[in-house]
Order: sequence, then structure tokens, then C-alpha cells
Amino acid sequence: MKDPYILDLSNLKESYIETELENAMVEKIKTVLLELGNGFSFVGNQYRIEVDGDEYFIDMLFYHTKLHCYIVVELKNTQYKPEYAGKLNFYLSAVDDLLKSENDNPSIGIILCREKKKFSVEYSLRDINKPIGVSSYEVSNILPKDIMEALPTEEDLNLHIDIMENEKDNK
Repeated sequence: MKDPYILDLSNLKESYIETELENAMVEKIKTVLLELGNGFSFVGNQYRIEVDGDEYFIDMLFYHTKLHCYIVVELKNTQYKPEYAGKLNFYLSAVDDLLKSENDNPSIGIILCREKKKFSVEYSLRDINKPIGVSSYEVSNILPKDIMEALPTEEDLNLHIDIMENEKDNK
């Protein structure tokens, strides 16, 4: 058993009760799952698979409870490139061979990238037989209000810098 678990729950106050801890943990998972849609169940991230003695790591692996199939998600912090489809197709084949049971449907792939161009996506996926989708994503850079209020303002920082420089000059 892992000890300790390190949880990034910056939205928790310093003093909290068990239900607040549980809610904060669920909210992190719930936010992503709700964005993906109904039926997604989280299996793991950087999910390790081994093929021909080589290790590969799937960015995120889900199981869809209504479709009865694995969902392989590849995350790209760039514009879509056609080679991403080949990598995802490899992962889908490996998951179908190594993880899928006879009762499961074929796996589905999703490539989440910053941007995509219609024809680059269309041409790279046209003759691939496995279902793969490509979507862009946006990351919100808005911090929670209680964190924003706790951070110093630009004026506070500049004042602190001025004080530090004056103290340094007086020495």
C-alpha cells in the first residue's frame, strides 16, 4: 500500500472535515468525467502496456460503462499532426489485444490537442477502421477566488521589492 498519498487539493481550507476532503477528491475526478460525458469510468493515467518487450504509456485510459469498451485518450499540447493517429491506432490495437475481454466492444480513441485543421484530421483518419475522434481543448487559467484573494497584488510585490532594495542599499 502506498504511504503517504499526495493529493493536490488546493481548494481545501486549512481546517476541513472528512466529507470536505471526499468532496474535493471527487470534484477533481468528476470535473473531467463530466466533461467527457456519461458512462466514462477512469482506469488510469500513464497506463503502462508492454508490447514485444517494450513499455508504452497511454496518457489516459477510461472504460465506458454504456458502450462496454475502453476509451484511449492521447493528450497533445500542440496542433494536431497526422502521426498522432498512427500512435493512437497502435494503442487501440494493443488495448484490444491485451485488456479487452470477449464481452467488450472494440476500443475507441480520442486525441485531445490544442488545435486541429479539418483536412489534416480527415486525411489521416480516412482509412483507419477503428473509431478515433480528434478534438481541441482549452485550459482555464482562472484560479479559485479564495486563492486569488490570498495572493499578493502586483503593488504588494513591488513595495516588498523596494523595501528589500532599500535595506540592501543601507547595509
